[in-house]
Amino acid sequence: MRYRRLSYRYAVVVPSDQPWPFGDIWQTERLRLLVQTRWRPDADTYETATTIEMAVDLAGVDEDDFEVQLFDDVVLVEGRRQLPSCDEGATYHSAGIRQGPFEVVLPLPAPVDPERVQARYERGLLRITLPKRAETR
Repeated sequence: MRYRRLSYRYAVVVPSDQPWPFGDIWQTERLRLLVQTRWRPDADTYETATTIEMAVDLAGVDEDDFEVQLFDDVVLVEGRRQLPSCDEGATYHSAGIRQGPFEVVLPLPAPVDPERVQARYERGLLRITLPKRAETR
């Protein structure tokens, strides 16, 4: 698990005076997306008097295969889950476990102290403890 703290807000802004990067492709009957799809792991966020607690379900993901980024307003967890392939000649009857790149954006309900953040990963569950700033308690 890699952890990065960023000192800006997590936002995407597309100015209205700029042309859409894909031109008129969105107005055609045949649409082929050229972006890599990402799935979203399940996550819980709750708040106590002194902390914001987060839990992200990352079963089957190695600790080196994801990254946690702390922005001023969100926590971003992104990475990749790659499960072992089945034996050659095997036939799938069910394929419900999501694989490939994932991303989850968890908004922060209060300002946090970035110097005291703790994260631990055990048994496929990422737990993040974000102490609130003293002035917001």
